[in-house]
Amino acid sequence: MLQLNFRDGRPIYEQVRDGLRKLIITGVIPAGDKLPSVRSLSGSLAINPNTIQRAYEALEQEGYAYTVAGKGSFAALPTDVREDRRRELFSKLDAIVQELSFLGVKPEELAARFARREEEEQ
Repeated sequence: MLQLNFRDGRPIYEQVRDGLRKLIITGVIPAGDKLPSVRSLSGSLAINPNTIQRAYEALEQEGYAYTVAGKGSFAALPTDVREDRRRELFSKLDAIVQELSFLGVKPEELAARFARREEEEQ
């Protein structure tokens, strides 16, 4: 399900969060499905339960998961996630584009990069 890279410079909780986010976005974990319990996921990945809890909290803050007291964490419906997350990502993109522009990157380069990314996903 998830694979961790201990040589990756990112913290483990971020790797777990990103892996679960990808599984939710791609539909491997359908909206409304229960996420693995903190205990079971920490056991299968052989990492501290607090690390999993931190990843789940980050997913919840981003809107990709929600918690039901006494029942666990669940994948959020895409409609619950989309607008807030899009707004957040566009804000980050605006800052990145502004910096790239300052560094001399032309709009054509950005468009070509975006087009190449689209081709890779197909």
